Amino acid sequence: MAGSGELKLLGAWTSPFVIRVRVVLNLKSLPYEYVEENLASKSALLLGSNPVRKSVPVLLHGGRPVNESQVIVQYIDEVWSGADRPSVLPSDSYERAVARFWAAYVDDKVGPAWLAILFLSKTEEERAEGVERAVAALETLEGAFADCTKGKPFFGVDGIGFVDVVLGGYLGWFTAIDKLIGRRLIDPARTPLLAAWEQRFRTAEAAKGVVPNDADKLLAFRETLLGAPLDIFQNRVTL
Repeated sequence: MAGSGELKLLGAWTSPFVIRVRVVLNLKSLPYEYVEENLASKSALLLGSNPVRKSVPVLLHGGRPVNESQVIVQYIDEVWSGADRPSVLPSDSYERAVARFWAAYVDDKVGPAWLAILFLSKTEEERAEGVERAVAALETLEGAFADCTKGKPFFGVDGIGFVDVVLGGYLGWFTAIDKLIGRRLIDPARTPLLAAWEQRFRTAEAAKGVVPNDADKLLAFRETLLGAPLDIFQNRVTL
């Protein structure tokens, strides 16, 4: 089994993409050094480790960088596997493909809507459009949850899995959005399965202390970024 003594994660506490990696590291019970990056003044280590995106998360394993959150999650799952480490991706090839599809869907649909609601919308109309896009994506995921889980508590076969950590990374910012718009983004009336899933994910041991739950703190952080150059929001950069 691969050693875990040289794991270092470069991240930002608000980043959905960093959060998903931290949850998986916790699921696998892997010790690691966490380095909080200042995204307004990125470290030489970050820039040297991710020269293409220049963004977090970056996982350093024995000094070698692994970039892009979904890639990092799959890397961790492959390197630290076995009976004593819960699997994030299913062992069945078809089920793995399905999980990867829905994880990609989350970042393709939920991610842009999240950015639009919180950072890119210039008018209330634009924000409302972002909310509707997010709600539509979540309603689709409600159907996927019903189809994929067959009554189980998480998207994963035996517990928290790939789709869970990818979607779960956004839950902190969903708390902030709820306060901003005055209603639940994951609405128990429209998406009851996801609403119940959200509570299970937030209270899971692997997510405790990792998924932010202070809406005011997140919204205050948002205020510091609203005057930032547009490129800080590109390339899935990491709020």
